[in-house]
Amino acid sequence: MVQVDRRVGLLFAASLLLLAAAGLRALWLVGVDGHSLRSRAAAQQVQVLHAPARRGTITDRNGVELAVSEDSATVFANPRLVRNPADAAARLAPAIGRPVDALLRILSDSRRGFVYLARQIDPSRGDAIRKLKIPGIDVTTEPRRRYPHGSLASQLIGAVGTDGYGLAGIEQSRERVLHGRDGTRRVVSDAIGQPVSIVDVKPSTPGHDIRLTIDSAIQQQVEGVLHGVGQSFHPRGATALVMNPRNGEILALANWPPVDAQRFGESPAYARQNRAVGASYEPGSTLKAITVSGALEERLVTPDTVFSVPPALQVADRTIHDSEAHGYESLTVSRILAQSSNIGTDEIGLRLGKDKFDKWVRRFGFGRSTRIDIPGEAAGIVPRPAQYSGASMGNLPIGQGLAVTPVQMAAAYDAIANGGVAHRPYAIAGDGTPGRRVIDAGTAHTVAHMLEGVLGPRGTAPEAKIPGYILAGKTGTAQKADAGGYSSSKYFSSFIGFAPARNPRLLVAVMVDEPQSAIYGGVVAAPAFQKIASFVLPYMRIPPG
Repeated sequence: MVQVDRRVGLLFAASLLLLAAAGLRALWLVGVDGHSLRSRAAAQQVQVLHAPARRGTITDRNGVELAVSEDSATVFANPRLVRNPADAAARLAPAIGRPVDALLRILSDSRRGFVYLARQIDPSRGDAIRKLKIPGIDVTTEPRRRYPHGSLASQLIGAVGTDGYGLAGIEQSRERVLHGRDGTRRVVSDAIGQPVSIVDVKPSTPGHDIRLTIDSAIQQQVEGVLHGVGQSFHPRGATALVMNPRNGEILALANWPPVDAQRFGESPAYARQNRAVGASYEPGSTLKAITVSGALEERLVTPDTVFSVPPALQVADRTIHDSEAHGYESLTVSRILAQSSNIGTDEIGLRLGKDKFDKWVRRFGFGRSTRIDIPGEAAGIVPRPAQYSGASMGNLPIGQGLAVTPVQMAAAYDAIANGGVAHRPYAIAGDGTPGRRVIDAGTAHTVAHMLEGVLGPRGTAPEAKIPGYILAGKTGTAQKADAGGYSSSKYFSSFIGFAPARNPRLLVAVMVDEPQSAIYGGVVAAPAFQKIASFVLPYMRIPPG
């Protein structure tokens, strides 16, 4: 009996010791290690997710949607809750479109409490993944950017990254307006990793919409014309813009080759660049209208002033020739501009002098940005008179030795088309500003009338004519700078004009970079101008005149 009592006592003592140990362990877990354990449990069962705001829509002037946000599925995981990583990876790989090995490495890493597996995939794929009910795997809804018209105006509109921030174009420059305010979302999962609660802790606020001045129908036509230029002349690239000369509104702005807006970053840098604002080039003969305008303003010439134009003109160490050889001939200023005589224009420039030439080039806006509301604008390059060499006044008046952008050239011709008043070009509705006077109204009308001759029988661009309309414009053919000199095979061909010439409501500029089978602006760029204007004039119900 004593022995039995002893055994009972020992068992009782052992039980007390075990109970005491358990109590001490509980006290340790609650009092000492409790915070750490609670944190680990929360990390396994609660995720706080970034909730991107829905971006504002970008539309054309008529409300046609060019960039929109739509719902997509984003798949994420908590590897600590994934029971069988190999099985989960095998089941997820086909739905997500990622290799099984890559998923297995991610899901096997128990040090990670949260990881994205796929972002912004089709909602139908997200629904299929939800139905798999894999512990530790969940799907949330996230907005993604879509461009309904593919490559239309893609270099102007730009692109958005996976994180929802603009990377280029209007998407980048108007990020603060379009983006809105992001929020946060809390997802609570049960012990087996299935979500039991999704709460928006901080709701997101959608971004604001932006309406552009471009017209999608005109934009589509312009891009189609540039595609034809690409097929016919195999250039490195081509750019065109259409503007309302009365207020500076950009009605179309296109660059070729096109870029797939949904895969913007996969295109070459040259194709992605909005060259209408960001690429500088030597304008060649299109600058001759500026030289003539300056001489008229200074009362040094009139349209009927006659110059004796020799077969060649020596300016310091440079010999100037015209595109076609000729003997001595007498040409009025009007004929010099219509026939695009290099020699005649240089004689006008020499009469103007370097200081006054510089004054008028800058007065027309060259050498500084136009302040257009499109990102990436270049200022161009215009040397100061103190930087001129002896041959500079043989180069500059005919558009060599300085660099401009297509939008600068359009803004300069806007002054000629609009009675001497130039407007800041703009592509976002509501961004217009009052114009500034560049030249006298009489001078502008005189130069515009002279530019009508460019499309005449003896002009350089009869191919640009449109039946029923009187047009004005100027061709440009410029050798490209190459290794300290000028290339004998690389040219920049251009044409810029407006219609109707006597009451302009449309201005079109076309620039072609390194055409291959022809080089002259009258052959390469002028027909593109004609095709664009032939569509836009009746489309905008601009009557003949």
